[in-house]
Amino acid sequence: MAKKQATLTHLDPAGRPAMVDVSAKSVTARVAQAECRVKFPPAIAVQLRDNGLKSAKGGIVDTAIIAGTMAVKKTHELIPFCHPLPVDGCRFSIDWCDARTLRIDCTVKTTHRTGVEMEALTGATVAALTVYDMCKALSHAIVIGPAKLLGKRGGKRDVGWLA
Repeated sequence: MAKKQATLTHLDPAGRPAMVDVSAKSVTARVAQAECRVKFPPAIAVQLRDNGLKSAKGGIVDTAIIAGTMAVKKTHELIPFCHPLPVDGCRFSIDWCDARTLRIDCTVKTTHRTGVEMEALTGATVAALTVYDMCKALSHAIVIGPAKLLGKRGGKRDVGWLA
């Protein structure tokens, strides 16, 4: 039996933009994890490591977590066809993954008819943008990305390491 070809879900039969109707889907526990990386020039990375990720604007990690959490809760206001979701849990892990790169992980949980992949991606990327904002006085050569979904569970199919 041939596998059904994937189609874009945010288009109606006439090809116009449309929010997905999730009313017939089952309410299930759902979780998604995304990451975004922030790469610093070598001297800036050393400076940030030496001062415990603090800047003139304050604690970089703490501020990034707050901004990322706020973004998770506002994802439906930023991405046009995202459903407003009750966020049951939102956790961040921010740490160095090598001498120059900060890894930001965002895990989001809900119990609903649709998943939280966009919320996890939004949280991770806004946290990364916040790190950039807090460090840009040191260098504009900071690079954000890649941002990617690590996994999701719940709903029709599981993806990635959470599968």
